[in-house]
Amino acid sequence: MRDKRKTRTKDLARRHQSEAQECAASDLAQSNESSSALRLKISEKKGVPQIDVPIPLLKALGTTDPDFVDGILRQLFTVGSRRGKADVQGLHFMISVMKGVKPREQVETMLAAQMAAVHTAPMTLARQLAHVENIPQQHSAERAFNKLARTFGAQVEALKRYRSQGDQTVRVEHVTVNEGGQAIVGNVNHGGRGRKPR
Repeated sequence: MRDKRKTRTKDLARRHQSEAQECAASDLAQSNESSSALRLKISEKKGVPQIDVPIPLLKALGTTDPDFVDGILRQLFTVGSRRGKADVQGLHFMISVMKGVKPREQVETMLAAQMAAVHTAPMTLARQLAHVENIPQQHSAERAFNKLARTFGAQVEALKRYRSQGDQTVRVEHVTVNEGGQAIVGNVNHGGRGRKPR
């Protein structure tokens, strides 16, 4: 009797384990399908790159205007080219960065494209810094790296400000009231001028 119970328990455990593996494989396949649905198809026709943009990618980039996306992608394609050759992996990386920003409209898409390009440039400079041969090369690469890193931070802040539409919150963390002074705690309404507080 005990042997049958052990066998049943092992069978249930195996079945549960194989179901879990099937679910994981299914999730992986779906994520691969969704990521491949957002990938470009790049080909060449008479030396001119042809970029085929899937519709889900348009939506992920915050616009449905194919001309706008074509322009942005061509600009990124140019930025990502190395010695006249297209860096398709680099282009897909920059698009992935843009998708991660989740732009809601074209201005955010342009800012996301700039952020992707600006991120790529200092990474290239960081690699160059590791292989400099003299002090002037080091200073030059270091200055450019620092400027681009600061620019990226400024772009992140610009995106935050743009999305908040300029709403600002002021939080006072410390108030000092000297002897004989008065302080009001709470919301102050300046609409009733000329009225004396009760």
